[in-house]
Amino acid sequence: MKHLSVFLLLLFSWGKVAVAQKTSPEKKTDADSSGVVNSVLLPTVAPLLLFDEEKEKEAKKEKKKKARKNIWFGIKTQKGYTRREIRGQSYYEYFNYTDAERNPDPYIRDVYWFDPKERSIKTEGFAKENGYLLHGPYERVINETVVESGMFYYGTKHKTWMLFDDKSVLQDKNHFNQGWPKESKISYFNETSKSIEKIIPIQYGLEEGNYFHFYENQQIAVTGEYKYGEKVGLWTEYWDTKNTKAIRKREIQYQEDPYTKNFRPYIRAEWDKDGNLIYRKDN
Repeated sequence: MKHLSVFLLLLFSWGKVAVAQKTSPEKKTDADSSGVVNSVLLPTVAPLLLFDEEKEKEAKKEKKKKARKNIWFGIKTQKGYTRREIRGQSYYEYFNYTDAERNPDPYIRDVYWFDPKERSIKTEGFAKENGYLLHGPYERVINETVVESGMFYYGTKHKTWMLFDDKSVLQDKNHFNQGWPKESKISYFNETSKSIEKIIPIQYGLEEGNYFHFYENQQIAVTGEYKYGEKVGLWTEYWDTKNTKAIRKREIQYQEDPYTKNFRPYIRAEWDKDGNLIYRKDN
């Protein structure tokens, strides 16, 4: 709880100057008449989760060799920065980015990229023609004090991330592997083949991020999002079509923001196995 309190304090005090310059998610107002969907996630194979300590050790050995050439994880990068003045204080972000061909992992909620036109870092709407994925070291500085530091891997948080106060005292530390918090809970249908049953993202001891539940054939069964341990937004269940196509089974609407008072989740829409709409809640 101590870590959570620190995180919430930092989140509200830094506000819009934090690395995740997020925009509010677009709220859906109407269900499609067809349950058949076209998604990069569906049908699918499970994401590859590499919590490999040996690879971490090898990466440290290579770090000193590559840093001077701006080569990170084998990829040549360029340096960039952003600067803002807010209430008499200077806010800087120093980072590396790459133009290497890479599609962001569709399972990861927050993919960080640099928009050169607006000279800002964003976490939504990445397209290769619009900007560059962050890749390599990152620092956020207020005046001359580093308040956040970490590493990116093709737009996802990677390795150790640290938060500091204005006196450079460490306030919090977290560990990631290609966007996945290392606290995340993963259950398997089969430990040998590593066929995944559920991925529950955990950060600061609470569910935080995208949730996935798979059928045994590794087709997606349920998707949704957690914030601060609460279900938020639209959660979707899918029929098991044996990886032939993706058909929604049911959508459940949860609160858009965590801890919203007097909100009761409700079924937004349902479809049969052929994708025909059989129920939709009137707005």
